[in-house]
Amino acid sequence: MPAARLPLTLPSRRARRTLAWAAGLLMSAGAAVSAPPPATGASPRPSTAAAASPAAAPANPASSLNAPLFYQLLIGEMQIGEGDPRAAYELILDAARRTGDESLYRRATEIALQSRAGDQALTAIRAWRTAHPRSVEAQRNLAQLLIALNRPAEAVEPLRALIALAPAADQAELIGLVPRFFGNVQDTRAAAGWVEQTVQPWLETPATRVAARVAMARAWLAARDEARALQLAQQAHALDARAEGPALVAVELLNGRADAEPIVKRHLAARPQSLAVQLGYARSLATAQRYVEAIAQLEAITRDQPALAAPWLTLGALHLELRHPVEATAALKRYLDAQTGPTTDTPPPAGDRASAPPLPADAAPALERLAEADAQGRSEGRTTAYLLLAQAAEMDQRFTDAETWLQKIENPGSALEVQARRASLLARQGQLDAARELIRRAPEREPQDRRAKLLAEAQLLRDLKQWPQAMSVMQQAVQAFPDDVDLLYEQSMVAEKLGRLDEMERLLRRVIALKPDHHHAYNALGYTLADRNIRLPEARELIRRALELAPGEPFITDSLGWVEFRLGNGAEALRLLRQAYAARPDVEIGAHLGEVLWAQGQQDEARRVWRESRQRDAANEVLRETLRRLQVEL
Repeated sequence: MPAARLPLTLPSRRARRTLAWAAGLLMSAGAAVSAPPPATGASPRPSTAAAASPAAAPANPASSLNAPLFYQLLIGEMQIGEGDPRAAYELILDAARRTGDESLYRRATEIALQSRAGDQALTAIRAWRTAHPRSVEAQRNLAQLLIALNRPAEAVEPLRALIALAPAADQAELIGLVPRFFGNVQDTRAAAGWVEQTVQPWLETPATRVAARVAMARAWLAARDEARALQLAQQAHALDARAEGPALVAVELLNGRADAEPIVKRHLAARPQSLAVQLGYARSLATAQRYVEAIAQLEAITRDQPALAAPWLTLGALHLELRHPVEATAALKRYLDAQTGPTTDTPPPAGDRASAPPLPADAAPALERLAEADAQGRSEGRTTAYLLLAQAAEMDQRFTDAETWLQKIENPGSALEVQARRASLLARQGQLDAARELIRRAPEREPQDRRAKLLAEAQLLRDLKQWPQAMSVMQQAVQAFPDDVDLLYEQSMVAEKLGRLDEMERLLRRVIALKPDHHHAYNALGYTLADRNIRLPEARELIRRALELAPGEPFITDSLGWVEFRLGNGAEALRLLRQAYAARPDVEIGAHLGEVLWAQGQQDEARRVWRESRQRDAANEVLRETLRRLQVEL
């Protein structure tokens, strides 16, 4: 009988590693067999305890590996190369059961997963867990696989076992990861229930009770049950006001629930330098356009952590939004210093030039990818900073400085933004035709670039109050992109400036039909009616709807205050306008607040608010019209 022929293909890299491992065990076994006999009086038999535990892994797995078992492993790996993963799985799993070796259970699981045989993988992991009931890896893999197989309810028990196996000092951190296990479950309410079942044994343990409630809160937050999430965050915060977890959940709830904010404020009072909470809180405040409060948080962060780059960038952007070009410029330069080192010619300290120890070769690819991502983020951050610095210089009418900052931008993806900013510089110097041509000549690399160019040209014309020309450009844009709600909204704003109120209302109704949660459209229509003192009850309902969609938004709060003033509700109007102005001291909000104060006889405070507003933008039309109509000299 001819000898059986082995396949001519070489084993895979994984197979070669497994064969090398098996060969190593075989040599160890051979060494054990050829070792000298034990000394006189020593028993060659295993201990009674070892003999009584057949399910446990052998103390020396190599002693179980003989030549037939070695070839079983060899053939199993070769079966993969021949396209028979099922046979390979059965051979490797059988070897795992014989030796009790975890690496073979792991390999059998890998083979099943790679061939998308979920039931086989589950069998291997369960056998692994039975053989090694204290294996953290087996517990974790079992939970993950059950969830992947759409059997998440069964994952509760192995997750509990996983937590129980962890040292007491690590259990809170592990509990915090439980919501992530169920993160891809489509039924988010059911997932939240399973998270609760998983962490329930640790709800009353002092070291884990906060973490357990935070995990449950995060699960209910994912299920969009904000009331339940807030209740759990409040319970956790009451147990430990210094714990970051409850405050971070509250930060995520802020944009939808104002009653979450006390948790954040009390936490920061107890732990003022809680960086993660400070950053999240500042971001939420900025999103809600509560810029003054956001700036206060960012200033605290940059004071305590001046080397952090990102807060400086956000701080600069917010100062620019509030028309503080000097403060914006200072913050943006600090951002560039923190990100890339000082912009002066001062050399870095000697310690910064010290070389790091060499990294392991297998770590290099991952670190290179991280470095590339970091470099891309830094490049985008610098581009944003340069654009904002140019805008701040333009605001101060330092046109040469603005062009200097624009020349530093090397990112080709920002070419249109750079051209639009250069066009604005030209227009402010009386060269409107050249400015428009500059935008039109910008290259169009993708279809949306045409839309962006039309918007940029319209914005340029709006800034210069060239309303008929701006309307012409917006009509071109809407014709090219007929159902674009942002373009329709912008066109409605130009129609309002031209006094075409019917056209404005038609456009805004179209926006609402296309996007029923477009709070700006509700607010714009309601405010326009209120400002013209017509259809006031309808105006109030429109603005209230906008405020439901964007709670606390300062401009909408201002609109509601203004319509209440028109309706004769002076006290409520004053309350709302004070709230809006405190959150965002915008010039137009200040004009409205000053008028309500003036009407109520508080003329000194009205003058103070108007003076503050004039310092920000003396040319603002709303402010100038208010002072002219009331015949007020400041």
